[in-house]
Amino acid sequence: MTPFNRNFGQGKRTKAVRPDMNWEEITKAGNVYEPGNANTYETGDWRTIRPVWNKDRCIHCLICWRYCPDASIIATDGKFDSFDYKHCKGCGICANVCPVHAIDMFSEDEMDRQKEARRNEE
Repeated sequence: MTPFNRNFGQGKRTKAVRPDMNWEEITKAGNVYEPGNANTYETGDWRTIRPVWNKDRCIHCLICWRYCPDASIIATDGKFDSFDYKHCKGCGICANVCPVHAIDMFSEDEMDRQKEARRNEE
């Protein structure tokens, strides 16, 4: 008899949690059982601080790309291109490892206030 493990494999297996699912279809504790499915889950709405790229300072070394735990930095032709804000959790690792400080971290609340101010000016 295998020992009962409370923390693994107790829920139903699902390919992804969808907004239209009811509570009975979601895995126990929201556990994810299949590896390699991070693209299915948009986790960027957890973020409280947002990385913002300063392209004038960037030297395109891609150290940020190497260290990003969520693969949220998009590189094109060997150069920094943009952030994938749908998956970025705002951990700040990219800003901490950038040798030229080309990534600044801003509060999501501040970003919302700036957007609102721009809308009001128009």
